[in-house]
Amino acid sequence: MTRRKGSSPETRSQWRVTYEETPYEELPWFDPDPAPEVVFAIKSGFFPPAGRVLDIGCGAGSNLLELARNGYDVHGVDLSPKAARVALERAQAAGLAVDAREGDALDLPFGNSTLDALVDIGCFHTIPIDRREDYGREVQRVLRPDGAYLLSWVAREHTGAQGPPHRPSLNEVTQLFERSFLFTRTDYFPGGDRTGPPHYSAYLRHRASPQPPRV
Repeated sequence: MTRRKGSSPETRSQWRVTYEETPYEELPWFDPDPAPEVVFAIKSGFFPPAGRVLDIGCGAGSNLLELARNGYDVHGVDLSPKAARVALERAQAAGLAVDAREGDALDLPFGNSTLDALVDIGCFHTIPIDRREDYGREVQRVLRPDGAYLLSWVAREHTGAQGPPHRPSLNEVTQLFERSFLFTRTDYFPGGDRTGPPHYSAYLRHRASPQPPRV
């Protein structure tokens, strides 16, 4: 059976309409500041200095701005063309150079092994369950061996009405990525007024050699 490439027309339309009908500042996931995980990845050296970094589902670009301020070669993709335009406008207003464009997490517009690091703060948990493997193949394809991958998602423990429809468990994420990625650190945040809904953050390295077999 031929594998589907890219998101469905319905999903593309949904994200276009979301940003066209609602000012980005009023969207519940917008934060003018970068994600704390991105700040930590920069300061701790998890992201290689001056590396080529892609933010998957970059939205209005707060993480792009932080990465650009710290000297990275910054790229962002979002299914919403308006989100990408807003990210570019914010970067230009701040005097920062970023590449933000309409793009699909399931069909990333980058060559094989051409990126040093990936950021996904809140895109993965929007991917339909039956497309998660397609997503996993794409991030593995574009990231170089030993490249860094920061992934954060709303946890299964979040039972509120608002939030993404697909809230992966840690076990589901591990099963999807562990064969190709080494989990170097995983954090769980129970949620609250300042930290948002319950969520996980994982810091992964693209395996340069196969995962050791079971013994």
